[in-house]
Amino acid sequence: MKYVDEFRDAAIIRETAAEIERTVGNRRYRIMEVCGGHTHSIYRHGLHDLLPEAIELVHGPGCPVCVLPMGRVDDGLNLAAREGLTFAAFGDMMRVPGTEGSALERKAAGMDVRIVYSPLDALQIARQNPDLDVMFFAIGFETTAPSTALTLRQAKADGVENFSVFCNHITIMPALRALLDDPTMELDGFVGPGHVSTVIGCAPYEEIPERYGKPVVVSGFEPLDLLQSILLVVRQLEAGEASVENQYGRAVTWEGNAAAMAAMDEVFTPRPTFEWRGLGGIPQSALAVDDAYAAWDAEARYAVPGVSVMEPEEACCGSVLKGQMKPSACPLFGTECTPEQPVGALMVSSEGACAAQYEYARHEAMA
Repeated sequence: MKYVDEFRDAAIIRETAAEIERTVGNRRYRIMEVCGGHTHSIYRHGLHDLLPEAIELVHGPGCPVCVLPMGRVDDGLNLAAREGLTFAAFGDMMRVPGTEGSALERKAAGMDVRIVYSPLDALQIARQNPDLDVMFFAIGFETTAPSTALTLRQAKADGVENFSVFCNHITIMPALRALLDDPTMELDGFVGPGHVSTVIGCAPYEEIPERYGKPVVVSGFEPLDLLQSILLVVRQLEAGEASVENQYGRAVTWEGNAAAMAAMDEVFTPRPTFEWRGLGGIPQSALAVDDAYAAWDAEARYAVPGVSVMEPEEACCGSVLKGQMKPSACPLFGTECTPEQPVGALMVSSEGACAAQYEYARHEAMA
């Protein structure tokens, strides 16, 4: 198969769903799709309605905007409040609420806030405005970290001194370990993330079947991709096996992107620990700018309070991120918390589980 239409062929999709039902035995399986993009595809195409009741899909912490704690949002926005500093970030970050509003709300109050599509856009703003200090609010898993690394490398090479990065890049494997080490989590297998895996490959996931005995199938994002991946997970579970399989071979290799990983290794260094929304502090789970690039590190250039902030008690973001609760089970879902007026980040991001259920299945869920 080469084209998108083939991955949306209704007849093949129905047959794959039927094969899943024929394969699954008497047990119930809880399979986590780690990536927020997978969650949106599942809701958008109604895939959960095609699966047998024996299979429950669990939404994981694969949305980088969603797992960013409110304290880091506050830190970035408080830095941006400095006179002469321009705050640049991806569009997903603009409506994520801090304790004193979002970036868009700060923009309405007069702060210089810019939406960019890549860190290179932020670097270009700095080049064109030497009287401004431009800070890029970097976010994302290993998917977007290489672009930030290459931008920092370019800023250093060109000597652009009025540019800095507030780094919030996170890594996928420590988060999966934290979930699997949690005694309250009941998971049978994983649909592995597609975008992250284009960079890191499939090899890092071997730890999961070897250490925890859980199968992992790296998946693409089309409906047939996801159903095929679920079928591969179920086949392993029914056979009592656990290994890593690559369903997304058209985009993901086993070894990953060596050039991208080399750029990250050069520019970043692991943080001893980093706070995740809903998961708490996870060791070695995030990246900081290396000392060799300290001149372009916002945390080295400016004083960052680094205060941990309690999330709103009534919001259930943490439970949803850990797969312990469906989005619609949150008492704020679709009422006080909507994409237009979000209380939590999961309702804001284009990869957030709450946003996915609200967009494609809120009427069914609320009923």
